[in-house]
Amino acid sequence: MYRLDPRYAPAPQTRLVTGWQAVSAELPPGPAVVAVDGPPAADWETVKNRLTEQLAARGTALRVLDVRGHYAAAEVVEERTVRDVDAADPYYCKLAENPLRDLFAAVPDPAPPEQGVLLVCGPGAAVLAHDVLWYADVPKRHAEAAVAAGTGRNLGLPDGPGELRRLFYVDWPMLDRHRDALAPRIDAWLDVQDPELPVLLDGDGLRATVAALARRPVRTRPYFNSTPWGGHWAQRTLGFDSGAPNTALGYELIAPESGVLIGHGPRAQAEIPFQLLCVLHPLEMLGGDVHARYGTSFPIRFDYLDTVGGGSLSLHCHPQERYMREHFGWHYTQHETYYMTVGGPGTRVFLGLRQDADVALFRKQIEKAVSEGTPMRPEDHVLTFPAEQGRLFMIPAGTPHASGAGNLVLEISATPYLYSLRFYDWLRPGSDGSPRPLPYEHGLANLDTRRRGEDVARDLVPRPRTLRTGDGWHEELLGALGEMFYEVRRVVLDGTAPAEDDTGGRFHVLNVVEGDGVTVETAAGDRHPLAYAETLTVPAAVGRYRLHPAQGGPAKVVKALVRPQDAP
Repeated sequence: MYRLDPRYAPAPQTRLVTGWQAVSAELPPGPAVVAVDGPPAADWETVKNRLTEQLAARGTALRVLDVRGHYAAAEVVEERTVRDVDAADPYYCKLAENPLRDLFAAVPDPAPPEQGVLLVCGPGAAVLAHDVLWYADVPKRHAEAAVAAGTGRNLGLPDGPGELRRLFYVDWPMLDRHRDALAPRIDAWLDVQDPELPVLLDGDGLRATVAALARRPVRTRPYFNSTPWGGHWAQRTLGFDSGAPNTALGYELIAPESGVLIGHGPRAQAEIPFQLLCVLHPLEMLGGDVHARYGTSFPIRFDYLDTVGGGSLSLHCHPQERYMREHFGWHYTQHETYYMTVGGPGTRVFLGLRQDADVALFRKQIEKAVSEGTPMRPEDHVLTFPAEQGRLFMIPAGTPHASGAGNLVLEISATPYLYSLRFYDWLRPGSDGSPRPLPYEHGLANLDTRRRGEDVARDLVPRPRTLRTGDGWHEELLGALGEMFYEVRRVVLDGTAPAEDDTGGRFHVLNVVEGDGVTVETAAGDRHPLAYAETLTVPAAVGRYRLHPAQGGPAKVVKALVRPQDAP
């Protein structure tokens, strides 16, 4: 059965406490400067007030310094963090490279207390000299929801309304680098998703838990969000929030946003970023070759595109590598694949230019759709293919594509995911009723016009090819393309015996696409169940492992891995 909250026990020596009274008991009596850092999405007023109340109740002398009162003026923060060339772009800006020190007019330098505690709190608190460091976190999905609702704030701009563009391309890159640099020395991790029920993990216990997880299969906490094109498959099949308008985009494993649950139950668990595993143990997680190429960035993501009972996605493409690097700041680009988990001859995928596509006419029709609301027919310019269940479609950067209505796509892709350069969106309004953004100039600048017609069908809709066989199982290559850095395979089990595999020094990502599921058994003796539709990361350090079909099988498991650099 699909698990909505996969959870892992903390390392034996970990201190895990819940509630403000128990959390505050972890603070030293002083004299000490305690920095509590974290993102703007944390409820900083509640954090300050509850810690103040608890310290006062135990008679600890306390001063509070909220660093948000020492930020530079808003226009200065904006000027420092967004390039002039990007300021007028309503959709994107280059990823900010600033340290959090750049938020301040001048970094405060308070005198340390002679007794008691000086509590320094807010985003960037760790920039100040301190004796104890806590990190108060909420997952990124909460920040995105708050900004979209008009209640969230941007980093360094506590007084104005939040903006999604700034959240994605300025706040998150700055916060991620800051958090990752702090991770080796954090004294406590504080989960404040529920600001009235905080959960604390001590720093040494956190790192011991992360070290163990980086050497065994691990599943991130899944969630779905809603969009105007979303369907209802995940609500009906997996049990996601039936009160939401739809379940459009399913976050199975998107490393910059995904979290791992650590704890003993729903009211005694902390969610930590999956990225911490990669930052603290890159060789174990990624493998030496992948780490050398991608640093601590986990380069493959798995997500769902649910249009079952919904509408077609926008027709769009993704940035080509040089454009991605120069305009947006990612050092690798957004190649994608679509694996059809649910589909059929009555549904379709839009993919690649027709042989007779007229790019000038394509532009003209896009512009008329934007300026005059004139509908266009994407199939006049782009090929369509039946969305046959089990088929893989390859989508290298620059290729126009979309999933049609009625499909459940397992999107196996490069990790960058915020760069859908839309050409056409069926004249569909956004959730607020206004037209959805169409950054078509970026799209046209990246449109690959070289691969057309028969070349699209030959290169991007490959037929499976058997790679390995064993007793009761075989492994197929579903798709590999020279210009894409990863490949997609499928292990087919008939239920009579386990399939043998080996990470070979590079991580694998698995998803059960047919059957009840499998159990992943490692050479070290770890056993991890994996149900239908679930995704699992097998770190490079795992080495040899087996896939045992559940309930006697059969089962099919899709696998993605980074290709060797010298692969053809």
